[in-house]
Amino acid sequence: MEVSATARFVRISPSKARDLARTIQGMPVPEALKITEFNARKAATLLGKTLKSAVANAENNEELDAEQLFVKTARVNEGPRMRRFWPRARGMVSPIQKKMSHITVVLTDERPKRR
Repeated sequence: MEVSATARFVRISPSKARDLARTIQGMPVPEALKITEFNARKAATLLGKTLKSAVANAENNEELDAEQLFVKTARVNEGPRMRRFWPRARGMVSPIQKKMSHITVVLTDERPKRR
């Protein structure tokens, strides 16, 4: 059984969140929650929220035990970019692109195979 949760339009660059998402893949949920809880990065907070949402979906919708779940996949995909401009000398501007991400966490009750 697979259960997922998605956080869309999160204000963080995908490259800053992907390494932590790769770290928690394949881990048991309690261990992944500890990693996201005690990491000081912004990506850890956002991944932890999405992971907790996926656990709540598993417990309430599918009646699964959170202690028996594993993180099958944790993906951070690129979302839209907000375009802003920075004023420069002599009336010119420089573009700034503020990146957004879509975070998806998929949990399963089967132990994933190691790669």
